[in-house]
Amino acid sequence: MTIKQMRKHFDRLFGPGGEIHGYFAPGRVNLIGEHIDYNGGHVFPCALTVGNYVMIRKRNDRELHFYSLNFRIGGMMISSLDNMAYSKRDGWTNYPRGVIDTFQKHGMPIDTGLDILVYGNIPGSGLSSSAAMEVSIAVALKDMFGYNQLVDREKTAILAQEAECNYNGLSCGIMDQYASAMGKQGHAILLNCANLEHEYIPLNIGDCKILVINSNKPHSLVSSHYNERRAECERALADLKKVVNIENLCDLKPAEFEKYKDAIQDEVYRRRAKHAVYEEQRVLDCVQALKDGDFETFGRLLNESGDSLRYDYEATCFEIDTLVEAARHQEGVLGARETGGGWGGNIVALVKDENVDEIIQNIQEEYKQKTNLKADVLILSTGHGGRKMF
Repeated sequence: MTIKQMRKHFDRLFGPGGEIHGYFAPGRVNLIGEHIDYNGGHVFPCALTVGNYVMIRKRNDRELHFYSLNFRIGGMMISSLDNMAYSKRDGWTNYPRGVIDTFQKHGMPIDTGLDILVYGNIPGSGLSSSAAMEVSIAVALKDMFGYNQLVDREKTAILAQEAECNYNGLSCGIMDQYASAMGKQGHAILLNCANLEHEYIPLNIGDCKILVINSNKPHSLVSSHYNERRAECERALADLKKVVNIENLCDLKPAEFEKYKDAIQDEVYRRRAKHAVYEEQRVLDCVQALKDGDFETFGRLLNESGDSLRYDYEATCFEIDTLVEAARHQEGVLGARETGGGWGGNIVALVKDENVDEIIQNIQEEYKQKTNLKADVLILSTGHGGRKMF
């Protein structure tokens, strides 16, 4: 959908006139480093060229009027600045409402109602469409209400994360919102989630391509095991703190984990912690492999990460496992793993460029045969973080 088409929809739905602004924030794909952002680890995401578009205009009252071009069956959703309490009946609008509420709780009033039209072109789930919406709304609010000096790009990510955690009830880490707000074209971000130190790493992958493959098995992280996994990691950390001085699970090196792991009383919690500790090391090794142009090692680490997500963290599902296996069967695939929060969504695969068309066809055919679902394929193209369009 073009900006011109979106503007026509805005005028039809909300009426013409007034000062209309447009904003965009991208989705993200995490190349490696899953479920360790909330464990104080390093992650390695990049911003996509697809994401969430917002057109927005101030109103003369205190009403919030929302319309999504992706969820048209719900029609116009109307709420008020005078009642910002979370309500399940508000559906998808809880994401922008949460950001509005968070701004106000940080002493940045949103003192007039808004007409808000949104459109997202992120394929499937698992590529942070919710973070893209939160960041695009945050970028809009700080610009339209004069808070650009108070809210830089990093603060934008922090406020968006807070909205998801405190308003929408998903105890997520900072990675998704950070990648959406801070993305840089042609680069991935090596982000230390413990202190937000980051490094932009050129995504030079030689004669390879990265495929982002949608399983078309949707997931809902709030209703999934996501919060449960985070609680299990916290319990493992509490046990470890009795025998070793650490702040986060990812403070441990693998050898240190092996030394102290028996302090974790529950075997399940021990496996969750093992994933976090070893995944942290895989991220650092993967970045080094990328810098060295060692794509065989890059691919091997993707496979190891995927296996850990499947067996130690138990964050996959039949469809994802089938899709990963279908990818790994193909000649020219160096590695494949689930990406995102888990239990559905997408996988990433590092593949040789010369085999890419055949690889895509074979994966789609095998996956369709085994699941009766279509696998949609996106060849990775990186983009910039959240920004104003007009």
